[in-house]
Amino acid sequence: MTNALSAFLETSDIILADGATGTNLFNMGLQSGDAPELWNVEAPEKIKALYQGSVDAGSDLFLTNTFGGTYARLKLHDAQNRVAELNRIGAELGREVADAAGRPIIVAGSVGPTGEIMEPVGALSHANAVEMFHEQAEALKDGGADVLWLETISAPEEFRAAAEAFALANMPWCGTMSFDTAGRTMMGVTSADLAQLVETLPNPPIAFGANCGTGASDILRTVLGFAAQGTERPLISKGNAGIPKYVDGHIHYDGTPELMGQYAAMARDAGATIIGGCCGTMPDHLRKMRAALDETPRGERPSLTEITAALGPFTSASDGTGDDAAPERRTRRRRRA
Repeated sequence: MTNALSAFLETSDIILADGATGTNLFNMGLQSGDAPELWNVEAPEKIKALYQGSVDAGSDLFLTNTFGGTYARLKLHDAQNRVAELNRIGAELGREVADAAGRPIIVAGSVGPTGEIMEPVGALSHANAVEMFHEQAEALKDGGADVLWLETISAPEEFRAAAEAFALANMPWCGTMSFDTAGRTMMGVTSADLAQLVETLPNPPIAFGANCGTGASDILRTVLGFAAQGTERPLISKGNAGIPKYVDGHIHYDGTPELMGQYAAMARDAGATIIGGCCGTMPDHLRKMRAALDETPRGERPSLTEITAALGPFTSASDGTGDDAAPERRTRRRRRA
């Protein structure tokens, strides 16, 4: 059965995804420590405005406001018994915006990490993780999501558990990890590791890649790492709008709309098919990204030197996959940090 995202990919060689959820909601009045998912019920017009902002800026796909929608994450806000309600409504609001857009828009049901560490390092069992992801997946499916979108994952065990859960829900999915520790995830996964992992799954994703991380330059190096593995699956690049900095007591991302436009075009040339923004990415950034993708001719795959010249330096010397990633060198870098 052809799903909406696969059908879109058959006719479009590039998909512009959305930008930040948290940054935009904070600008709408969300307070630090609050659960964004509660706004699906308490402030639905603001959530629809979030989705609409991406659509109006030219996005072809947006994520639902359900990143922290698992039992484990909602339990932090005494909302663990509202998983079905909050996820379903988050997807329904997205469906409403997408169906009124006048052009094909993909509603991607956002699924973030549980926030717990899985066995054998932590206490979360595989079975419990699958159960939590499955509960969320069924609710997003009921709300009308076209595809499930696993994001900001760091552990391969959690990636596998989500994949199993999505198979139980009979839903297509995409998956991204966050490579924010010298080119690796917090749990040590490299771009090469993820490219190999997805091919071992009984229910592999339609597309995979990276989100968040530490800036536009770093995520493009990660995309090049995926492409180097020879994968034939569409790649996702959803990078932050620059580097976060504290300005007047608030976190501000220093990436301009113009820089994100350059990033989008270079992500395409590096091999990404689904390109969006993560933290700090606003509709103004997305408009420049849309224009860059539409108006900038395709180029050769960029070199690391070309990436840093255009977007700024990498935050680490290595992406964890080359000869310079020997364990003793990584240890020395950690001691200096």
